[in-house]
Amino acid sequence: MQTKTRMNVYFDPDLLKKVEALAFRRNISKSAVIEAAVASFLSADASERLEAVFARRMDRIGRQIDGLDEDLAIVGETLSLFIRFWLTITPSLPDSAQASARAKGAERFESFLQTLGRRLATGDRFLKELSRDVESRASHGTQTE
Repeated sequence: MQTKTRMNVYFDPDLLKKVEALAFRRNISKSAVIEAAVASFLSADASERLEAVFARRMDRIGRQIDGLDEDLAIVGETLSLFIRFWLTITPSLPDSAQASARAKGAERFESFLQTLGRRLATGDRFLKELSRDVESRASHGTQTE
């Protein structure tokens, strides 16, 4: 029989409640739960488990970055198409109309900022809306160009 050495340790109250609950469910002592946890933490395969957890997290982060890359490409393409369209169809204004056009532009820009602020506050995003529209059209068999 192996003798054991007593050790006093301090636990966060929530963690201790979890240890107590596990010990109760398994019908074992709290010391047995803690001893098993420490042994698992110090075992050789603990580093392999940690590496596996780390690899899963890195894979998830990689997929998130891929999604961000796609979102950024969509935003860039959308902006470039809008600029091309705007430059192609917007006629030049005569000098006499410049002041009123600037005033109207400032008014529209203020309205745009207010709308943007509301959308950002509610979490409503253009790319989510775009994805919903594309999925809806695909499910209804509608072609988009």
